[in-house]
Amino acid sequence: MATFLYRLGRLAFRRRWYVALVWAAVLAAVGLGALKAPAAADEGFSMPGIESQKAFDLMEERFPGATADSATARVVFVAPDGEKVTAADNKKAVEEAVAELGDGSQVASVVDPFRAKAVSGDGTTAYATVTYKVASNDLTDASRSHLEKALDDARDSGLTVEAGGSAMDDGGGAGGAAEVIGMAIAAVVLLVTFGSLAAAGLPLLTAVVGVGVSMATILVLAEALGLSTTTGTLAMMLGLAVGIDYALFVVSRYREERAKGRTPEEATGLAAGTAGSAVVFAGLTVVIALAGLSVVGIPMLTKMGLAAAGAVVVAVFIALTLVPAVLGFWPNAVLSRRARRKGRIEESAAGNGGTRWARFVLRRPVPVLLLGVVGLGALAVPMTQLQLGMPGDEAKATSTTERRAYDALADAFGPGFNGPLTVVVDAKGDGDAKGAVTTVSEEIAGTEGVVSVSPARFNEAGDTAVFSVVPSTAPTDEKTKDLVTTIRDERPATEAETGATFEVTGTTAMNIDIADKVQAALVPYLIVVVGLAVVLLLVVFRSLLVPLKAAAGFLLSVLASLGAVVVVFQQGHGAELLGVEQTGPIMSLMPIFLVGIVFGLAMDYEVFLVSRMREAYVHGESATEAVTSGFRHSARVVVAAALIMIAVFAGFIGESDSMIKMIGFGLASAVLLDAFVVRMAIVPAVLALLGDKAWWLPKWLDRILPRVDVEGEALSRGSGAPDPAPADLEVART
Repeated sequence: MATFLYRLGRLAFRRRWYVALVWAAVLAAVGLGALKAPAAADEGFSMPGIESQKAFDLMEERFPGATADSATARVVFVAPDGEKVTAADNKKAVEEAVAELGDGSQVASVVDPFRAKAVSGDGTTAYATVTYKVASNDLTDASRSHLEKALDDARDSGLTVEAGGSAMDDGGGAGGAAEVIGMAIAAVVLLVTFGSLAAAGLPLLTAVVGVGVSMATILVLAEALGLSTTTGTLAMMLGLAVGIDYALFVVSRYREERAKGRTPEEATGLAAGTAGSAVVFAGLTVVIALAGLSVVGIPMLTKMGLAAAGAVVVAVFIALTLVPAVLGFWPNAVLSRRARRKGRIEESAAGNGGTRWARFVLRRPVPVLLLGVVGLGALAVPMTQLQLGMPGDEAKATSTTERRAYDALADAFGPGFNGPLTVVVDAKGDGDAKGAVTTVSEEIAGTEGVVSVSPARFNEAGDTAVFSVVPSTAPTDEKTKDLVTTIRDERPATEAETGATFEVTGTTAMNIDIADKVQAALVPYLIVVVGLAVVLLLVVFRSLLVPLKAAAGFLLSVLASLGAVVVVFQQGHGAELLGVEQTGPIMSLMPIFLVGIVFGLAMDYEVFLVSRMREAYVHGESATEAVTSGFRHSARVVVAAALIMIAVFAGFIGESDSMIKMIGFGLASAVLLDAFVVRMAIVPAVLALLGDKAWWLPKWLDRILPRVDVEGEALSRGSGAPDPAPADLEVART
């Protein structure tokens, strides 16, 4: 492996114009293809295998033309203090607003609140439901503008008018601000780390090229592979993250080899052969984590994972080919200003910060280990109270119309009104379909925790009916989940009595089912991902204990970060500092995202840090000396990489959307804990206690494992690298 990558790096250095032109051609080709490719369609969210999804599918089949995922807007009218919406002037204003809402070209229907009896008991509040012909993502700007204008016109009459529903979602998530802030901080960190504008800019430049190729390719393949508009979100974030990281490690090793007196071409080859080998296996661990998302069983999540895995593969190829080529164009520009000014490269002293920290840990391994494990364990304790769900309008800022509409409906109609359950009754084959539906409706209406049941609506064939059930508790309340469970548990008796079957669905039930399925998939996902990564690290480090230690450390950090998310977003401690206005359940997909993304990044740091220790150990240093050597050469660059990731993820905490804020906080805290507590403290402490045993491998296992030579042992034996020349700086003639 090391010898092959060494030759590849030197080839890319010598043939830099060809390599640069090839990547430019690839970027241009996929870029033009993306411009001509049809827009990616919104495939909607589906979760095969859960009851809510089965009910949605049945509704699609039995009620043709009325798609379950059509956009809706619930417009709430609140009369001024002391007045009622039923008063003549207010009623006229509401009716005019309803008529204006119905004029939209994409509007399927509007339900008048006075005809539908959608007026609160005290007469102060009414609501109208607008149903569209298309899904939310397919609403045109004209339709959204028309909706906003109708709301503004109604407000001019003196009424308080707010609106919620999927039609209010413009599809926007994290805007460009978070990425720009993250890139700016990354540039500062790289500049401080390398002391050179060129060295700081090179990882950013090559990462942007890699992300450009990846995102354009996703757009080109969107229609053929059924990719949605959201598929590339994870690919962009991770492609940028690992693209910077991988280029950072190669450039850092290049500067280190130049400090030993290597020529630019030789230093490039050695950087590709050593750091490049670590890049390959670090990339493989990330790909395993992302491809493993298919275990969860959510098609959208599977496609997002595979697309992001493709972006990581592109980042690896960029680091192994384009980075060496760019080094060939400007071999001295990436060196520090001091080295360029003096005309001589001075190898860093042994007593840098990484060395001092390693020696501190090696002298006190037990206290450091106990402090790290106990600290992470304490942070992980709140994770035992984790409640999964899907925060809705109640979690948005009070400055949004969606949140105000939610609060107005809850005040006027009760907390459960914002999360009604939808019951689909299949009476096909039943002689008395209407009687069966009536019985089902009455049984559910008598269930404790049900406030009301709407009249049933039948399809044209008369064999399927749909009605709504309003719980007495809020959508994210645990009692609402208990109610859904109770209705489903009592179903067999009702079905036996009527001969008809029914299923519970709706947004609230869907969120409950998703949470249950994700929670059940989390352990199998962990087993698959961690198991495969342990095998991979076993091959890389040729050690039994180092991979197990790496996996255990990751589990500690991810559980601790989940605990921190629970403390802030569920329990509310420190929520105000982050601008979290409403606490509640943790987003259902959060644990899966956290495990997948952080596992890949954590294994990146593990491979880069420990591979340098392994390299030193293989080259004759003692186990203790190897730990110090690993930190001397890698600690600074690992810290820089971690700070860049933390900055990128922390940028999302400033977003107004609570789910994006939660993801940003969770990922930033996980990288912080894993990089600085696990990799920089627990890892050296454990290796110090294990000594030579850390690198022990049973002989029978040693014989069957393939040898990949990540540490570049073949290069040190003279397969490629000559003895260093004097450390005079070779002036580039480019």
